[in-house]
Amino acid sequence: MKADDEPTERRPVIAIVVLVLVLGLFIVGGVWVFLGSRPTTPEAVTGPTPTALEPSKTPISTPSADGSCAEPTTTVASELDLQSALDGAAPGDVISIAPGRYVGNFTITTSGTASNPITLCGTPDSVLDGGGVDQGYVVHLDGASYWHLAGFTVTNGQKGVMADGTVGSVIEGLTVTMIGDEAIHLRRTSTDNLVTGNQVSATGLRRDKYGEGIYVGTAKSNWCEISDCNPDASDRNVIEGNTIWATTAESIDIKEGTTGGTVRGNSFDGAGLTNAGGDSWVDVKGNDWLIEGNTGVNTPMDGFQTHEIVDGWGTRNTFRGNTAVINGPGFGFSFTPARDNVVTCDNTASGAGSGLSNVSCVSG
Repeated sequence: MKADDEPTERRPVIAIVVLVLVLGLFIVGGVWVFLGSRPTTPEAVTGPTPTALEPSKTPISTPSADGSCAEPTTTVASELDLQSALDGAAPGDVISIAPGRYVGNFTITTSGTASNPITLCGTPDSVLDGGGVDQGYVVHLDGASYWHLAGFTVTNGQKGVMADGTVGSVIEGLTVTMIGDEAIHLRRTSTDNLVTGNQVSATGLRRDKYGEGIYVGTAKSNWCEISDCNPDASDRNVIEGNTIWATTAESIDIKEGTTGGTVRGNSFDGAGLTNAGGDSWVDVKGNDWLIEGNTGVNTPMDGFQTHEIVDGWGTRNTFRGNTAVINGPGFGFSFTPARDNVVTCDNTASGAGSGLSNVSCVSG
């Protein structure tokens, strides 16, 4: 018998079975068509509710256009919650500060990592208020490294943002204003940090002598207190793209003992400088700094200065491509003494009663 031949007596039974199978498939298909045409409302969907995914922890959280956190892992709305979140932060966490006013001094002691920094961010309406211009540090990175501070407002403290011993941190897009002394300070061997895109104003409300906008390092007179009587080697920091005005002391003050940093693309207005505070936008007392592409207006004396406070410091700094509108009696660039500092001929100085520089420019 060939395989495709069937005995005559089994054919009716087989036909019945085939008919049942065809009818079954038709009924099932009709049910699926009916279900597929129904709207997928909650009432129409059965089964367990899917669990929510944890927010992704990326190496760095890029703030949105308004400075808020793109993907926060935690959102805080009170002073207590904010400090608690800072205390418990772990690498990769993103802490969002809800709009509002947070009064106090907020200290950060935990660290992120190079691949997973910790982010603290908000909008300009997220205001950290120190409670008075003689009331300590509004935000203090105290031995904490690999942080990203972004977007919020810091105000009404003796100092705005103080960074002690921080490495690889980013201070970005903050509004720092109405401060008793300096606005942002990198100190106690804070190295390889980026301070960028901040709006800094109205400093020196407690002591105009100390009203710097951005301050790097420590004066020699304080080395024994801050750095075991050694130079405060706050090295390789980048100060870039900040707008600084209404400071009573220098827009940027770079102390002796610091090496190898960059000041690039910042804008200064020195109309608020006082006799006790400072007579230039930028004063470099460290070594091997690059100061390039900055723009300044209004100063009672010079635009950019170097000074030798400690023997061997205040040298080998390069000033390149800066624009100085002095509107005063001084130089665009003044080196005291000249040492091995360099002014390239692509710098410009207008309204400078003493001219471009007290040293000859060199080709860039």
